[in-house]
Amino acid sequence: MLVILSSLFGNFSLSWGMRQVGRLVTLSPLAYVRAVFNPWVALGISLLILWLFFQLALLSWADLSYVLPVTSIGYVLSALAGTLFLHEEISRWRWAGILLIVAGVVLVARTAPHRSGAPS
Repeated sequence: MLVILSSLFGNFSLSWGMRQVGRLVTLSPLAYVRAVFNPWVALGISLLILWLFFQLALLSWADLSYVLPVTSIGYVLSALAGTLFLHEEISRWRWAGILLIVAGVVLVARTAPHRSGAPS
């Protein structure tokens, strides 16, 4: 759950902050350094660093083929957060793709997190 929530709130914070910073289409590193000092962008970066540590912990005890599909439910939550809080419009095709992700998560979650005979 920590992997999913840190990813969700980290990416949400990055998106919110970058809306305040504005469009960055430049090769100048200075513009990106300035963006990092936006409080929302800094919070997003911090949460995504936490996500990395939680992901490392999760991968230390479960198979990659289990962890990534199960944690991809975060993509669904991100789409909902984008719709509800950032007022993003999501097309029917995107919602169809999101439903496919949910179906995949359900299927993978029904399996064991470890392969039999896998190194621990």
